[in-house]
Amino acid sequence: MPSTRPEGREGLVSARVQALVAHEGSHDATGMRIGIVVSKYNDVVSTPLLEGAVEALQLHGATASDIVVAWVPGAFEIPIAARELAEHGEVDAVVCLGAVIRGDTAHFDYVAGEAARGIASVHAATGVPATFGVLTVDTLEQAMDRAGGRLGNKGAEAALAAVEMASLLRGLPTGTSPRRRGRR
Repeated sequence: MPSTRPEGREGLVSARVQALVAHEGSHDATGMRIGIVVSKYNDVVSTPLLEGAVEALQLHGATASDIVVAWVPGAFEIPIAARELAEHGEVDAVVCLGAVIRGDTAHFDYVAGEAARGIASVHAATGVPATFGVLTVDTLEQAMDRAGGRLGNKGAEAALAAVEMASLLRGLPTGTSPRRRGRR
């Protein structure tokens, strides 16, 4: 639904900008089908990310039957499963979850960079939002802090970002494709 300004941001934008018709998505996942791709590598981190994502989706209206989970070997493999879900999985959005923890070699840089590029290419190529919930951290402690620890759950944040983007795309004036209108 168009609005004149994002909720709670009245003091942050000028009167000129406030007068414009703005569009923003919502976190209402009711009736949306969401794909989640999760890395098995570092599953001590990715499992709580998945749990946070599922909990957030269900708290915002998704049912268990609306959520499709695909486990992949590692973060490097996330993009291919995400693209398959986006192209053929009849999903409104894809949430990508995993953890790449820096080690003593350059492996971290290659895996993290390719995972990020691959996930970005999914939504660029398909028009289906694919959110980046892959933690790229220096230590396991940093990862656990972001997987339900003291810094929240980035899986839940990635899930809500996916829902918000799917909702936004549905509401844009150019949202005439079947993916943007919704399938249900």
